Amino acid sequence: MIPSSYPSPQDMARLSARMLLEIKAVHFNADEPFTLASGLPSPTYIDCRKLISYPRIRSTLMDFLTVTVMRNAGFEAFDNIAGGETAGIPFAALVAERMSLPMTYVRKKPKGYGRNARIEGAMSEGERVLLVEDLTTDGGSKLSFVDAIRETGATCAHTAVIFYYGIFPETEKTLGDHGVTLHHLCTWWDVLAEARDQGAFDSSTLDAVESFLNDPRAWQAARR
Repeated sequence: MIPSSYPSPQDMARLSARMLLEIKAVHFNADEPFTLASGLPSPTYIDCRKLISYPRIRSTLMDFLTVTVMRNAGFEAFDNIAGGETAGIPFAALVAERMSLPMTYVRKKPKGYGRNARIEGAMSEGERVLLVEDLTTDGGSKLSFVDAIRETGATCAHTAVIFYYGIFPETEKTLGDHGVTLHHLCTWWDVLAEARDQGAFDSSTLDAVESFLNDPRAWQAARR
């Protein structure tokens, strides 16, 4: 069911950050940086997959994501909700349920047998598809999913995520050049602000994280 009232985008960002901190989905460690999928180091790591185990938080965030997309893209803008394998699948299902729309999911690559399909579920030519994922860093991984959707004859001009890094300036251009608009609930800046307000980490750790967020490429280059 779609909620009829909801907080401002700023309040949704703050509350989303608070919920991620509450379930300890946020990890900061400047002394022993995490290794990202790109192979680069980072003092930050976020685990949005944990959200599926917290029903109240999960439900609230899916309400937030649904109304954010409808407010920004339109109330009748989509015909199908697609999740990206694997983290996006549960969130796509929850958004589809709220919007009373069909749900599909997109494989990272063809499964190699049977129909050798990348799209699972029913997706038809001309359908307007919303791609749902848990997060995005630089936007690059979304392009393959978008292309797979478009190969069916459907369109995909929007992607929605719970968490957007918000520190790589090329992200929205990368998606925009591919004809895709990004919708999100919160960024590392929102999480950092809430972590400071809560005293969730010691000040030296938060200062190190802020240094990374201000210039992530330089921070990474210095630690290769």
